[in-house]
Amino acid sequence: MRRISGSDASETLSSSSAPAAESESGVSPELLRKVRQIEIRTRRLVAESLAGQYHSAFKGQGMDFDEVREYQPGDEVRTIDWNVTARMNHPFVKKFREERELTVMLVVDLSGSGRFGSGQQSKRALMAELAAVLAFSAIRNQDKVGLLLFTETVEKFVPPAKGRRHVLRVVRDILFFKAEFTGTNTNGALDFLNKVLPHRAVVVVVSDFLGETNPGRAAMQAHLRRKVLHSETLGRLSQNILNQVGRRHDVIALQVGDPREQALPDVGRLLLQDAETGEVVEINTSDVRRREAFETRAKKSQKELDRLFRGARVDHLKILTPTNGAPEDAYMSELVAFFEGRQKRRRR
Repeated sequence: MRRISGSDASETLSSSSAPAAESESGVSPELLRKVRQIEIRTRRLVAESLAGQYHSAFKGQGMDFDEVREYQPGDEVRTIDWNVTARMNHPFVKKFREERELTVMLVVDLSGSGRFGSGQQSKRALMAELAAVLAFSAIRNQDKVGLLLFTETVEKFVPPAKGRRHVLRVVRDILFFKAEFTGTNTNGALDFLNKVLPHRAVVVVVSDFLGETNPGRAAMQAHLRRKVLHSETLGRLSQNILNQVGRRHDVIALQVGDPREQALPDVGRLLLQDAETGEVVEINTSDVRRREAFETRAKKSQKELDRLFRGARVDHLKILTPTNGAPEDAYMSELVAFFEGRQKRRRR
């Protein structure tokens, strides 16, 4: 029997641990090298692949009211100023001008499940790289970047600012900040953000969403104990928060997962430890029915999460950590396609 310290929601397993540098504190030479490597790689990726898509996907998100003018054929109905229209007895529309800069707020999950990775990269490392790509895209367009790190509580808040040094600080914090807790409370993080960020922003939540937003962990634990779980209330609670934040901000969900969270290999009996709660569960992976049930539960949980985001009108992309031998920047094509899709939807 083997004991594996795995991640969580899918009760997944790995013989690998997080990179040693992720547990380091302070600005050590190793830390600086890691941040510099991410800067070099992500700057290149932004320049080669994402620069145009970023600008088009977010263009016009920050708008300032300019003036009211008479309605003209071709104007969008949603821009009609009904108060002025009623007073003047014919339609008037609001005219806006695009703000010169946007605020991009990165909301990054630092819960214990992020340390997991069955291949060459942990989920937390991939989250940091995704956040770095977006951060460098933002400063390339003279936009501000802010950061909120959370577990079961808000661990750190970095107000939005500009500049390379600021972005490097953001990347460093995502990679090496030592969280006090290991659990997850996405709802609390978004509620906090809604209170401290008064102006409209592009809010990018980077997480594996294994927690109260996605009841996969609890559902799987219940299944392994042959218990019944009603998880729908968890989804409803999260959708309320998403709706509240979405009324003010443009919310994007970047979900980072791992292939082992979707299917278990046949490797005999395992003791699996939840990285967030510390709870240990024994499972016989040679039992075909258990493996099939695991996969079914994982698919169901993902469908629930997909439905949650659709209901809240949140754009959502899931990216998996690379398998051994795959290029670490394989996610870039998915990210480019995602932003191209946003651009097309905005044109409709």
